[in-house]
Amino acid sequence: MRKIIAFMHISLDGFVAGPNGEMNWIKVDEEIFDYVGKRISKGDTALYGRVTYEMMESYWPTAGDKPDASKHDIEHAKWYNKAHKVVLSKTMNDIDLTNTKVISDNLANEIHKLKQSSNGESADILVFGSPTATHALIQENLLDGYWLFVNPVILGQGIPLFTGIKDKVNLKLLTTHRFACGVTELNYIVERQ
Repeated sequence: MRKIIAFMHISLDGFVAGPNGEMNWIKVDEEIFDYVGKRISKGDTALYGRVTYEMMESYWPTAGDKPDASKHDIEHAKWYNKAHKVVLSKTMNDIDLTNTKVISDNLANEIHKLKQSSNGESADILVFGSPTATHALIQENLLDGYWLFVNPVILGQGIPLFTGIKDKVNLKLLTTHRFACGVTELNYIVERQ
């Protein structure tokens, strides 16, 4: 069965965005892009909340076609355009876009079906950013892991990653990686009983 993994940049004090959704504090560079690119290239499905999906759709479909496109833009645009996209949204109607499915209700049942599906592989399904969608998955105990990029900053306020947690969740640390820019990757899997 495939696993649902939250892929987030996070501040040292646990925020994934500033109070108004600011993400200008996130450090990214070629080293991080290459590292992330290797992992996501093994998967074929991305999960987003509506806001993140709309942001991604406004940029990635044509990002690799621009004359000044970076190596990262070209590679990620190719992956994005081929990937199956799943959007958690109560406000989007069931849209008919290539490779895009909207889940608006029966979250637990639909996520279970998604985990069971595969195209001959069993690669992780990454939740890209999307704090509201991630909160819904956490509250329903549907996340199987966290792939966190801890940025060397304390925001003091903002949108927290962990909110509304009712029960303890045990995690197992799989890997860590320190980047030259000061970001530290922490890769956890949820330990189920």
